[in-house]
Amino acid sequence: MVTAEYKLISDTIPQQPGVYRFIDKNDTIIYVGKAKRLRNRVASYFGEKKNQAYKTRTMVKNASRLEFTVVETEADALLLENTLIKKFQPRYNVMLKDAKSYTYLCIKNERFPRVFFTRRVVKDGSKYFGPYTSKWKTQQIFEIIKILFPLRTCKYNLSEEKVMAGKYKVCLEYHLKNCMGPCANLETEEAYDKKIDQIKNILKGNFKPVKDYIKSEMKSYAEELQFEQAETMKEKLGLFSDYQAKSTVVSQTISDVDVFSIESDEEWAYVNYMKVVNGALINTDTMELKMNLDSDPEEILEYLIPQVREKYNSIAPEVVVPIDVDLPDAMIEVTIPERGDKKKLLDLSMKNVKYFMLQKRKLEISQIKKKTPAERILKTLQSDLNMEHMPIHLECFDNSNLQGNQPVASCVVFKNARPSKKDYRKFNIKTVVGPDDYASMEEVVYRRYKRLLDEKQSLPQLIIIDGGKGQLHSAMNSIEKLGLEKKIVVIGIAKRLEEIFFAGDSVPLYINKKSESLKLIQQARNEAHRFAINFHRDKRSKNFLTSELEKIEGVGPKTTKLLLSEFGSVARIKAASIEDIAALVGNQKAKLVSEGLHANKK
Repeated sequence: MVTAEYKLISDTIPQQPGVYRFIDKNDTIIYVGKAKRLRNRVASYFGEKKNQAYKTRTMVKNASRLEFTVVETEADALLLENTLIKKFQPRYNVMLKDAKSYTYLCIKNERFPRVFFTRRVVKDGSKYFGPYTSKWKTQQIFEIIKILFPLRTCKYNLSEEKVMAGKYKVCLEYHLKNCMGPCANLETEEAYDKKIDQIKNILKGNFKPVKDYIKSEMKSYAEELQFEQAETMKEKLGLFSDYQAKSTVVSQTISDVDVFSIESDEEWAYVNYMKVVNGALINTDTMELKMNLDSDPEEILEYLIPQVREKYNSIAPEVVVPIDVDLPDAMIEVTIPERGDKKKLLDLSMKNVKYFMLQKRKLEISQIKKKTPAERILKTLQSDLNMEHMPIHLECFDNSNLQGNQPVASCVVFKNARPSKKDYRKFNIKTVVGPDDYASMEEVVYRRYKRLLDEKQSLPQLIIIDGGKGQLHSAMNSIEKLGLEKKIVVIGIAKRLEEIFFAGDSVPLYINKKSESLKLIQQARNEAHRFAINFHRDKRSKNFLTSELEKIEGVGPKTTKLLLSEFGSVARIKAASIEDIAALVGNQKAKLVSEGLHANKK
């Protein structure tokens, strides 16, 4: 479960801000959390259990895997956490499930606009900036704005008619110099709107126009010899220069973009997607795709980008990518950034896709280590021979004869990389006359698999022929006659250099001498050779014994078989008393056997 996975990937989790997700066996997100340092925060779930809340222990127990996304700042983590919780409604997240959101700064759509913070976004033409991750941060920005640009806070309807009619009087805020008195026509709409424009610049992160505006006001006061006001503007310039307005969103200068990055290895391509809306990272996903032989990164992105945008309902007019791609929608702007905020976004996406690859490789290595030796060996053999299926069931053939006499063959069977002796088979050569190993191999291979087909038994994934090209060619003749050439991989192994041959391929394959897969092939070859030699030796011995008894006139095959099965050997028969032999075959034949064997001895 997730605890085992964590132990494997713990050292790949970065010490950076980010969002982590616990996911159950049904691929459902059950908890979303944020962290200033991902590794430390995630580690807290797998440490001492005594101090953990019951809910936390239950959540970890029900999780089957863990995912994380790296972001630039802790504030970005807060925003992404908020978005994911609202979208997926994880069962173990109790906060933020309601419609409650982070705060925005609103510039109200009205004459002499008010500026205030709010959690509600109303579509009435007002301008909203944010979201901000805390009310304290919003208040800090708001205080800077109020010091630099005094604005009204009242909710009066300051229409031109009412202001000119003198309907309103200045309040305490005017006397405290927090407001310039637009309600009493003491500040023009043009001057007020200039301040609003500079406030928008601050909230967008465009600081140079703000500094230029303050410097211009300071210079204007100095020229008019209003040195007190000029000094006030100088102080404001210093205050503003000291203000480090770090963004609580991904970027203040980027609105809506989709960011894609890609990395690949020999088999897989990994693509990270980041959705940025109103400057905030609201969603992220990393996907993996099986590589074709001729796949390249451009083709993969061109295929994937439209699908991902449709999946996440993206209408972003711009796509940020690391390489040039040709998208079907010509209205989408494709950007390959070299510097600036978009380059930082792309680097962040690349960082996430590399962490994903590192995590996946760690898990794969762990799975390999967890495999049984048999699984590991068979997986290696499958890879070395470039087989489509793992050779769980393999069979090996060998011939044996003595100067062409009494030719036999053997078939040994390995299942899960271990000998399956109950499935071994012996073959007496029936159709071949004389010492012809090639024809003998062709005969036994045909007989073996014709029978398996007739009896509807399972076929092996791999056949090993003890011999070089000649024996392999003969075996393939039978395999092709049976129509099995596309169902079974057949190889030959030549003894001298341990070369592996494939049918139709003149160049042999050399497997590393230390490879477990070659050792398995050699083990099967040696076992087939041993089994064939023993069968041939037993057959010779039996024929020798049989012929010695059958030389005795009046003793036939049945009597010979009966005696050998009881006594086990000719020597024991010779040592037996005539009474013991007679108990089996009768007095007359017992006398013939006894006299015949002792006569041969002489």
